[in-house]
Amino acid sequence: MNPSVNHSGSVLITGKAHPVLAATLQQAGYTVIEQPQITQAEAEKSIANCKGLILTTRIKADRSLLEKASSLQWIGRLGSGMELIDTEFAASKSIQCFSSPEGNRLAVAEHALGMILNLLHKISVADQQVRSKIWLRDENRGTELSGQTVGIIGYGNTGSELAHLLAPFQVKVLAHDRFKKGFSNGFIQESSLAEIQQQATIISLHVPLTELTDAMLNHHFFTALQQQPLLVNTSRGPVVNIPDLIAALEKGIISGAALDVLPNESLESYTALENEQFANLASRANVLLTPHIAGYSHESFKRMATVLLEKLGLKPVF
Repeated sequence: MNPSVNHSGSVLITGKAHPVLAATLQQAGYTVIEQPQITQAEAEKSIANCKGLILTTRIKADRSLLEKASSLQWIGRLGSGMELIDTEFAASKSIQCFSSPEGNRLAVAEHALGMILNLLHKISVADQQVRSKIWLRDENRGTELSGQTVGIIGYGNTGSELAHLLAPFQVKVLAHDRFKKGFSNGFIQESSLAEIQQQATIISLHVPLTELTDAMLNHHFFTALQQQPLLVNTSRGPVVNIPDLIAALEKGIISGAALDVLPNESLESYTALENEQFANLASRANVLLTPHIAGYSHESFKRMATVLLEKLGLKPVF
């Protein structure tokens, strides 16, 4: 067991989690409170006596919540990205923070690869046409992935996993990471953003959401692109400025976009402007949309839980 974690008290699980998580925590001596539909306000009321907190993608462990967490010792994030946690304030209260990007990196990478192949070969477009008894072959002629130059922005768990999956396709990979150096290897070339903008025919985003990456893909980024690339975003929605993305699509600066994430994923809360922007994207045959499921495979659902348990010093019970 992790000697720095005291395995006792209550743990609040605020999202859907594989049963192995609760079962293992209970066996270790915790009282587990599973509230997958809990609201932010309810979480703040429930946190006072909890020793542990499990987050997915809805509840924020922000300063307001953490100030009420008088007994909290650790926070576990199922998945990657710590933007929902005020890690600096948590550290000031000696609250340990854990995430589990190793648990869903393969799922995200496979989803990104699937989106790339789908757009290149017009699979979704052709499928919808055939369902309507429209049989067009020349119009749906695909483009092979082999020989393409793939720019990967963010070379952490998911970015490096995508590069690994791309190996059999005989592509050139240009990888950029602000915080990592010296990772060029074979067909993977450590690159600057400018080199990716100049050379990449496909760009895949794998960055966390931070002040540095918020609206990172904006008008200035798009206008520097030279190869009319496909854009794939399986990272975080706010990394891409949607009005600037739409403008890039309209001008042919990019040849298509695959988005598993959006800046606002509560579609029912959209303003008139957000509805207009969404309708614009949804109407385009060269845009592919999925509901933030890249890292949500059956296998990763359990793997994220087991990775988190192991970081807490606990052996999964099954």
